[in-house]
Amino acid sequence: MDQPPGSAVRAMHELFVAGEVDASYLDSSPLRKVVAESWQRSLAIGVDPDHSGAELSWAARTLDELRASHPLTAALPVIRRLLVEDASDAGVVVAVMAADGTLLWVEGDPVARRRAETMNFVPGADWSERRAGTNAPGTAVALDRELQIRGSEHFSRIVQPWNCTAVPVHDPATGLVLGAIDLTGGPQVASPQTLALVRATAVAIENHLALLALTRSADAAVHRARLSVLGAGRPRWTSEGGLDACTLTGRHADILVLLTRHQEGLSADHLAMLLDDNDLDAVTIRAEMSRLRRVIGTQYVGSRPYRLLEPVDSDLGDVFEALRRGDVAAAVSQYRGELLPQSVSPAIGRLRAELSTSVRAAVLGTGDIALLNRWLELPEGRDDRDGWRILHDGVPAGSVQRATASGHLAGLDLDIG
Repeated sequence: MDQPPGSAVRAMHELFVAGEVDASYLDSSPLRKVVAESWQRSLAIGVDPDHSGAELSWAARTLDELRASHPLTAALPVIRRLLVEDASDAGVVVAVMAADGTLLWVEGDPVARRRAETMNFVPGADWSERRAGTNAPGTAVALDRELQIRGSEHFSRIVQPWNCTAVPVHDPATGLVLGAIDLTGGPQVASPQTLALVRATAVAIENHLALLALTRSADAAVHRARLSVLGAGRPRWTSEGGLDACTLTGRHADILVLLTRHQEGLSADHLAMLLDDNDLDAVTIRAEMSRLRRVIGTQYVGSRPYRLLEPVDSDLGDVFEALRRGDVAAAVSQYRGELLPQSVSPAIGRLRAELSTSVRAAVLGTGDIALLNRWLELPEGRDDRDGWRILHDGVPAGSVQRATASGHLAGLDLDIG
């Protein structure tokens, strides 16, 4: 359907806001459906078409605070390079809007910016559709779609001398709308070429944010501390991407494991009880924590309560996470043996039994002979009579595996007597 001329749109607007025609009139008119529906929403929520522009949006935060915390701040160099530099002498303003409708930045041609200020198209103003009525960035965010609004299609009369093109920008990880990029100016702004330019800028912003996220993730992976506590080897602590590593005492390993499982933190008394039912007191715990900080660094452990201040990965956590995902193969691959087998801490003993039992049950539940073999190769699998019986019954008669299982079962029976 061809777009009606501006004078016809203006006439329809006047009739509609005056209440002389209803929504059915708009629906049967040549007015674009997206505009007609936006006018209806604007009128229904009480937007004043004679209002002198949107109001400032000062909730609990200042504009500087909002800018500092907003994801699109990181993409501002991209926006300026692709849009603002060419708009500075073209009679066009470039606006960056947050998802709630607040304008974060308005840049571009100085003359056009001064004109835009008369309708309060300025940083900090709320240009959401619910506050300012039909407008490209506000309606684009409301509908999550790219949009061009021409002159008289705007709901507020003071905005009708302008044309604008806006495209939403999404979080590349979640797909949620972060805000919108908008070009506002004369008739040339409502062209297909302008829409293509703003669309390409939005794509470039999303790619830029995705790259930043990957970089941050890589940096975090490089610098995250790691705790190794499974199997017969000595427990180890590694930080700074593997550049700083040390062997831990059994008590320090116990403490760190318990802190990884109690993200809320532990008091000295509670930690003492988890480590030893009888012989520890809060004074001893405080001395151990002081020594532990000297070993791994003061930045990792806080006090009152004792808690981890930074993320700490561990082979224990990897196995539990694999089990949570239902990835039994990954769990068995990462399970190198019992948790701190030399520890006499009652809490560690319970966690050790929980982990071992969970891995075993998951393996037996799969019916996968290859995974069962890997479990039976572990020290705790060597005496798993049920596991060996399942292996014996699950492999072909006459096979080497069946013969091996038969011999192992005979040995277990002999030990039992």
